[in-house]
Amino acid sequence: MTHALRDLIPRWRRQHPEGSQRFASLIDDVEQRIFDVLPEETWVYPGHGNDTMLGAERPHLGEWRERGW
Repeated sequence: MTHALRDLIPRWRRQHPEGSQRFASLIDDVEQRIFDVLPEETWVYPGHGNDTMLGAERPHLGEWRERGW
């Protein structure tokens, strides 16, 4: 199963003045709309870096949230 992230989450810009609050909202959406719904073996084509699967990226959610991107 493949999905384009642009179809699942709203467009977001980190440069916005409320960047950290907006990132928290974005990562919440990513978890709820993607990681909580799609199977671990779902391929992700991020548009940067290598293609990956949700199961490989799930362990990084806390790191992304802590880092703020």
